[in-house]
Amino acid sequence: MTSAGDGPAGASGGDGTAGASGGDGTAVAGDERTAGARGDGRVGVGVAAGARRCRSVRAAVWLVVGVCAWVAVTRLVGAVDWSAVADAFAGLPVLVVVPLVLALLLRQTLNAVPLTYYVPGLGLRRSMQNDLTANVVATFTPPPSDIVVRVAMFRSWGVDPTAGMAGVTLNTAKFYAVRFLAPTLGLLLLVWGGVDRRQWVVAVVCGLVAAVMLTALVLLLRGDHLAAWFGRTAARLVALVRRGRAVDPDVWAATMVEVRARSSASLRRGLLPSMVALVGMVLADGLVLLVALRACGVTGLSVVDVLGPFLLVYPLTLFPLFGLGLLDALLVGAWTTAVGVEQEAAIVAATIVWRVVTILGTLVLGLACLVAWRSRHRGEVAAR
Repeated sequence: MTSAGDGPAGASGGDGTAGASGGDGTAVAGDERTAGARGDGRVGVGVAAGARRCRSVRAAVWLVVGVCAWVAVTRLVGAVDWSAVADAFAGLPVLVVVPLVLALLLRQTLNAVPLTYYVPGLGLRRSMQNDLTANVVATFTPPPSDIVVRVAMFRSWGVDPTAGMAGVTLNTAKFYAVRFLAPTLGLLLLVWGGVDRRQWVVAVVCGLVAAVMLTALVLLLRGDHLAAWFGRTAARLVALVRRGRAVDPDVWAATMVEVRARSSASLRRGLLPSMVALVGMVLADGLVLLVALRACGVTGLSVVDVLGPFLLVYPLTLFPLFGLGLLDALLVGAWTTAVGVEQEAAIVAATIVWRVVTILGTLVLGLACLVAWRSRHRGEVAAR
């Protein structure tokens, strides 16, 4: 933070340049203002161009994801009888919307629980609103728009934005760990029915990754020295990946030390309950899929048959749009092998229903949260 007298603003106030002489000083100040205006204009044009590039890249990513999804389905599953898939959609009962929406709300509620432990005074409702709004903003606008809206929401609620973003960082780290923990849970579900070697390897490797991530997170918050080392190491890795972009290891180290100071107590307090909530969130995601399979008329799959393979491939949600295409194709292939090719169309229809609910449904909830927050925030501003 800089005070009023520090930096350029302070320099022009009392000790030189503009105050040095009458006419010359005025001329210098005017030239500086003109140059500053030109600079601001160039910065504005650069920002606008960058935003356009981000939108173009995002559109290209969505196109590539769509193509990859189609290729994954056709290559891993084979030719799909889309007329039969349409028939499966036509047979969906209208009332299935109720359990699907309830399962989605359960999923999003459990996803919001960890932030309530990390950010004092936030509460479950606002945590859920913050997550959903940031998700919809990040989907349609370039970064760091989601961070901007999170910080604005924290401030409007009287929550310290630094503490809020530290909590978001912890929550994100925990979720990545749970992503890699999921295959181990899937293995435990499937072990009594027989598990092949490949599934054992996937589950063990992912379990080790989750253990390393959680251990690193705990160690990170044990002392300033280790936190600073993590910050510098992360900065060097980012510099290697993003060549040509200035990355200051000391700044990263200082940031990690600050996060450690703010988050160590809340991490210890919320470590177990937040992990339980995030595992519950993953299971709720699987519950949406289970309801969709039942509604589309798929038979012969028990709860374990559905959740086991789902948890084994859950790390694929790291890919864009939660692994759209690749994850779906693997699940459709596994379940079609289990119950027969005659139910393939119904299984495909169920995975589409699951995607609509968990992706589009989440975006709709996020948009509603954004509109509600903006309306209330504007009212508070007007009242002031």
